[in-house]
Amino acid sequence: MKKELRVKKNKEFQEAFQKGQSFANRQFVVYSLPKEGQEDFRIGLSVSKKVGNAVKRNQIKRYIRQAVFELSDQIVPGNDYVIIARKPAADMDFFEVKKSLTHVFKVGKVFKRR
Repeated sequence: MKKELRVKKNKEFQEAFQKGQSFANRQFVVYSLPKEGQEDFRIGLSVSKKVGNAVKRNQIKRYIRQAVFELSDQIVPGNDYVIIARKPAADMDFFEVKKSLTHVFKVGKVFKRR
């Protein structure tokens, strides 16, 4: 993902946690925060040390980034999304991660209407 399409600063994460709307399933929690005057959506990732070692955490983040990239044409622009991976995400392969994220996004009505 390009640098400008990522949530990086702690302040931005905290704002999403406090003011954003959250929705979740067993593997992921997603916070959505509308941003005025923002053309694209931005993604922030958080994977706790409880989930696994550094190799596993980085693998989960790569899977999430790729899944979001593949779903990007369906996601509503103009929002910040912070995705938090829970412990069960460590045992999933890419296709399961993508399926689970799709489910969470549908629950949160993140996808564009057709």
